[in-house]
This record gives sequence, structure tokens and C-alpha cells, in this order.
Amino acid sequence: MDSAGAPGPARPASEPAPGTRAPGKGQVLAWAAWDWGSAAFNAVMTTFVFTVYLTSEPFGGEDQASAVLGAALALAGLAIALLAPVTGQRSDAGGRRKLWLGVNTAAVAILTALCFFVFPRPEFLLLGVTLIALGNVFFEFAGVNYNAMLTQISTPRNIGKVSGLGWGAGYLGGIVALLVVLQLFVQPRFEWFGASTADSLNIRLVAVFSALWFFIFALPVLFAVPELPRAVQAKRLGIMASYALLVRRIKAIYATSPHTIYFLLASAVFRDGLAAVFTFGGVIAAGTFGFELSQVIFFAIFGNVVAAVGAFIGGFLDDRAGPKAVITGSLVGLLLAGTVILILGNGDYVFFGQEWAGSTTFWVFGLFLCLFVGPAQSSSRAYLARLAPHGESGELFGLYATTGRAVSFLAPALFTLSITVATPLVAPGEAQRWGILGIMLVLLAGLLVLLPVKSPDKAPIAVVPAA
Repeated sequence: MDSAGAPGPARPASEPAPGTRAPGKGQVLAWAAWDWGSAAFNAVMTTFVFTVYLTSEPFGGEDQASAVLGAALALAGLAIALLAPVTGQRSDAGGRRKLWLGVNTAAVAILTALCFFVFPRPEFLLLGVTLIALGNVFFEFAGVNYNAMLTQISTPRNIGKVSGLGWGAGYLGGIVALLVVLQLFVQPRFEWFGASTADSLNIRLVAVFSALWFFIFALPVLFAVPELPRAVQAKRLGIMASYALLVRRIKAIYATSPHTIYFLLASAVFRDGLAAVFTFGGVIAAGTFGFELSQVIFFAIFGNVVAAVGAFIGGFLDDRAGPKAVITGSLVGLLLAGTVILILGNGDYVFFGQEWAGSTTFWVFGLFLCLFVGPAQSSSRAYLARLAPHGESGELFGLYATTGRAVSFLAPALFTLSITVATPLVAPGEAQRWGILGIMLVLLAGLLVLLPVKSPDKAPIAVVPAA
């Protein structure tokens, strides 16, 4: 695709090419099924089950194993930041978006299944964290092509709703996958060989289940959505030439559509805050509000339900009010709910003659946090898709992944800093709550950076040079 040489204004990726048919509901549902399936890797493998297993006592203790896992994930993040834009660029130009979505998805499924061989002994820790780290890399690569496919299965009229459907399906898929894992493997309802805890067989079989779940639900999109047409006059570029082209295109995007770059920067900041809401939500529930593990899991399930509802509602509002309004409103809602949790903490209060326990504070306003996370995530994807030049969605979503990784240290660093500063100033056991302040500061910074950015309908589409 040669935007620079095309006559007239550049066409956004969300605008169908002349002569093409509007995507059908089957393609949309097939696309959303990938999000549903991917929750097995996100929720089960990297959040609630397998990484918890990897950082347990059999692998050398929580502190040592967590440090090794953190280092491996940091290296994975660096690889993603360096490679994601180029992988998206090359799949755009070569007409291989669906192919690489399939290849990277298969790689994640294989790496996940191989976690079955991570036995509960210290010598298997390195194997486990390596498989999870590599899985994260290929998952992000797959996500670049998957997100870019949004412009193929939606139109300007429904792109927000379709994006919200995908995010909502992801949350609901996570709920179902977690419930299956709990009922069959973690707290089995009946005796079967997969319930055996000998050599942690039940947890290792969770990896096989997650791999199959992801792979099966990823298949529909590979059959239902057609391959991206190969760019006209596209040249085969080497790796270094691809990076040189990437630099030229970033400069061209900034010159012809600076608000695209501004949005990438703003979204990188507030998306880090959104990720931290889920990353540290369970930690705060247990440490500050005294939730037991079972209560944390139940909250996670309810939180995913609420986040899915928020994503669906946000998708409809996105197509009517625009993605910027949805993101801005969501960030304000997150700031208000987080501030209430920070102020009230785990204290017991009486409001209008009714007792209000600390656990109630977290349940009510924690679920409000989940409600607003979904729309902010969904509309961010739709926002960028509306700004993508036709034929360049993959490369732009690669930059989306890179900018997100580049600032992914912000929320964890401010969360830790806030706790460190508060520790000598508050009573024992009260400092962790102040970590919420660090997360709120990141969300506030993202909101402030977003406010001057133009909405997609008011920002020009970038004109980029051809390969």
C-alpha cells in the first residue's frame, strides 16, 4: 500500500475498500471467539493459576521464584517492544495477517501445553518461566495481527461495538475457563485422574486444558475471515530495512497526523494503569481487606462479569459518542472509585444508620473499577483502528504494543513507591492500601495526556511512505 502516492486523502483502515462487501455477523463472532479462547492464557496461565504454581515453595520459595519469573517477563517485554511493530508491518505488506495470527496462536498453544512437563521441583523453574515468557512474546505478536483484523470485520458505524464484543467475550471466556479449572482440577467435584495432586498433576494438566481451549476457540477466525490482500508493489524487506521503514513511517505519521502519535503516548500511560487495576486488585483484596484465596477467586469471577458488561455497554456508546468520550468517562469513573477505596480502606462505618464493612467497600467500589476498565480497553483499540491508514493497521498496532511495553514499569513502580513512602507514616498493615494512590496517579496522568488529543473524527489520517 502506497499512501504517499495515492491520489486524494488517505483512507482510514476502518473504511471498507471500494467494491468490498460489509463483513457478516459470522466473521464478527469468529473474530470474538479468539478473544474468548485467549482468556485461558491470560487468566489461567499468567494470572490466577500457573504463575501462582511457579512461584510456590516447591520451586525454591516465593521470593526467589517470583524474582526469576519477573526477570523472564521483563526480557519478554523487551523483545515485544523491539519486534512487535516490524512483525505487524511485514504481515501488512505481505498479505499474511491471518497466516501469522495462526502461526503465533499455535506457538502460544504449544508453549502452553509444554508447561505440562514443569514438575514441582527447583530444577524445573527455569523451564517454566521460559515457557511462560515465550508464550507472552508470541501472544503479543498474535495480538498485533488480531487487533489489526478489527478493521477487516467492522465498519465505521459499528467498530466500537465490535471491539467491545471482543473484549466482553474475553472477560466471559476467562470466567468460564476459570470455573472449569476450579471444578475439574483445583477443587475437583468428583474423582478422576486429572484431580490427582501427585507431582502437581492437576495443575500441570491445567496447562494442557488451557492450550486446547485457546487453540480450539482460535480456529473459527482462521476459517471465517479472509486473508489480507497483498500490498500492491510491496517489496520484500530485510530486518534492518524494515526498521528503517518503520522510522520513516513514524516520522511521516507525526508530520501528517500528530494526534495519532499523541494518542499512542496517552494510551500507553493509562493502559498501564488499567493493567495495574487487575494485576494488583487481588493483592490488595488479600493484603488490605483480608480476603481468603477463595474470596479473591470469587471476586475475580464477578469482576470479569462486570468488566464484560462494561465492555459491551462501552462498545455501543463508542459508536454513538465516540471513543474519546468513552475513555475519558471511564478514566474519571476509575479515579473516583479508586479514591473511595483509598479513603475508606478496610474500616467499618455507619452510613444513614446502616453498617458498612471494609469488605463491602472493596466489593462495591472494586466492581466499579472493573466496570470502567472494560470500556477504556475496548475503546482504546477502536480509537486506534479509526486512525490507522488503510493497509497499515498491523504496523500501527505493533506500535501500540511497543508504547505500552515502554511504560509498563510506571504503575508497578509507583505502586511500590507509594507503599514504601507510607510504611513509616501509617500503622502496621495499612501501607499497602496506599499503593492504590500510585495506580491512581498513573490513570490521572494518562487522562491529562489524553485530554488535548483530538477525537478520531477530527484528526487527519496519516500519510505514510510505501516500502
